[in-house]
Amino acid sequence: MVRNKDKKKKNIKLHLIGKLQTNKVKHAVKIFDYIHSVDSVKLAKKIADEQNKQSKNLKLFIQVNIGDEEQKSGIKVDQIKDLITFSKQLNLNIIGLMCIPPANEEPDKYFKEIKILSKKFNLQEISMGMSSDYLKAVENSSTYLRIGSSIFGQRS
Repeated sequence: MVRNKDKKKKNIKLHLIGKLQTNKVKHAVKIFDYIHSVDSVKLAKKIADEQNKQSKNLKLFIQVNIGDEEQKSGIKVDQIKDLITFSKQLNLNIIGLMCIPPANEEPDKYFKEIKILSKKFNLQEISMGMSSDYLKAVENSSTYLRIGSSIFGQRS
């Protein structure tokens, strides 16, 4: 017998939106349904191996370092095709691109670029936009927003 509480859990989809270290992939695959931060061949391979072990099929986003910032994770724009191709060879379910534009710049041009890239690679989902820029992200077809500080407040 399935209790009502257990039914509700099945409807909840958990998203990992931060940096994922390869040594934490086993736990991430077990817990999450989506990972928004695939940013290397090494990480893609580790996720594929772990999904096979756990018989899971997560929905994944390629994280793009859209502003080419040294301090941020993500692949360069010219590496997107190669990582998508490699990931598909591993039977990974790449559903979209994720980006965080540079903090001190107008995000609109970066959001427009990700929108164009998503269409180019025939990806249906876009993960972009945070509390400070989500309206511009929505205008540029974002399907997933990260608005935690608007909900929970700023960290001190």
